[in-house]
Amino acid sequence: MKISRIIPIAMVAAMTAVSCSETDYMTFDTANNGVYFTKDTLNYSFSVTPIEVKTYTYKVPFRIMGPTSGEQRTVKFRVDPQLTTAKEGVQYNLGQAVVLPDSINGYIPVEILRDGLEGTYATGYTKYKLHLILEENEFFQPTLDTASQHRILTFDNAIEQPEWLSAHGEKVWDVSTLGVWHPYKFIKMVEYFHALADILPETYKKMVEAYGENLENIPYGDPYVYRTIFKKYIYAPMYEFFSNPANHDMIVEAYPDFPFDFPSPY
Repeated sequence: MKISRIIPIAMVAAMTAVSCSETDYMTFDTANNGVYFTKDTLNYSFSVTPIEVKTYTYKVPFRIMGPTSGEQRTVKFRVDPQLTTAKEGVQYNLGQAVVLPDSINGYIPVEILRDGLEGTYATGYTKYKLHLILEENEFFQPTLDTASQHRILTFDNAIEQPEWLSAHGEKVWDVSTLGVWHPYKFIKMVEYFHALADILPETYKKMVEAYGENLENIPYGDPYVYRTIFKKYIYAPMYEFFSNPANHDMIVEAYPDFPFDFPSPY
């Protein structure tokens, strides 16, 4: 009696396992040539980028389902004019979206045109939106849910306070070291930070890894590991620049509300 009960249960378990396996296989069937967007939030700002940099190519990433190919394949997409505020040829240009040979990843290249972005520090900056939708072609068809087929890239020329967060998740800016927040202070801060690439190249690489290329990710707003380097090569030059009377009129002309309150690091 015990044996006769065990066999049916084992058979049911085996059938269940086979069923689940088949379902998973169908869900990830390699014959299904699908395509979908991966990254959820797409934002770009020229921010502290040197003013001579006039364009930036933002790569909107996507991924394919199905087998890879030894040939380069294109992915079709379109712009939704109802949800797009940017104008092609004025604020952006689009390139061809491709999946490289033997890869499952690709991107839509969006060239952002800095000279076409309106706004100033005094008047405020215009934030532009570009809504992209994946479409079917001879190689791929949009897959997963509808949300995975749509993405909105937002971009501008604004200079925002960096996302240095306190332990409570609030933005911080060390007033005792930098004075009150102002965009021009951050511009100069990043400028002197980049100059370290020639002065202390190996240390600079480590600092970029820790804090980001443009100091986007300083924990708690305090670069304590490299505080001495910041003081000597960043804070001191900033203090000298903002304290120099020869720079006063130029600063005021560009930023009439600039607070000349940068503290001495000495």
